[in-house]
Amino acid sequence: MKVGISTATFFSKVLTEDSFSVIQRCGGECAEVFLTTRSEYEPSFGDMLAERKGDLEIYSVHALNTQFEPELFNAVARTRRDAEELYRKVLDVARRLGARFYTFHGRMRLKRNMVISPEAAGRRMRELGDIAMEYGVRLCFENVHWAMFNTPEFFAAAKEFCPGVGAVLDIKQARQSGRDWREYIEVMGDRLMNVHVSDCDDEGAIKLIGKGTFPFRELVSLLHASGYDGPLMIEQYADNYGDVSEVADAVEYLKHIVGGIYA
Repeated sequence: MKVGISTATFFSKVLTEDSFSVIQRCGGECAEVFLTTRSEYEPSFGDMLAERKGDLEIYSVHALNTQFEPELFNAVARTRRDAEELYRKVLDVARRLGARFYTFHGRMRLKRNMVISPEAAGRRMRELGDIAMEYGVRLCFENVHWAMFNTPEFFAAAKEFCPGVGAVLDIKQARQSGRDWREYIEVMGDRLMNVHVSDCDDEGAIKLIGKGTFPFRELVSLLHASGYDGPLMIEQYADNYGDVSEVADAVEYLKHIVGGIYA
């Protein structure tokens, strides 16, 4: 199991194209590229990223999803087509980077009583997954407390309609949904392709990995037992740490746990 870092960890501190050297200095073994604005979806930007990444493995990509992902489910065909243009641009960047996975949020839950049909969502995810495969990328549904897939039950109901779509576990988002992260591992099963990790204190406040109380040994043990062979992808916020050397400490913390369990 590798320990990777999302470029989102450095958002507002380091430009996307400058993140790769920082990730390598921190000991990251792979990366998720978080494309933060529309200009970063352009082919020329993708080519520049591909040149700058060197030999760093780009495992997955993530877009600033609120820009277009919700409209991929819009009832109006013209709106969907416009959103698909941006979606394809992100997939093209992923292909240029050699990324195998796309971390996806989809529709937002703007109202507490909003009802999203798991069947309708799953059928559309299947279509979107087929588009992703044109670029050699597997679409992966991430659990997010404010988006479509916020509970284990939603994925359990939707997944039969999108058999090729994978899943991303975000332990922070599980907590913010008021659910146990273990429930998500169970329902994701062999669909689980990526795990976003951060730490927290006893009150649930986000902390840098190694500075909180989250049971990472249990997480790695359960992932190992389930047959998961993807990375632990560090995804923190810029205000969770001061100097990037602290992120390097977080990488070493996780590597020590992974090494101990896999030994």
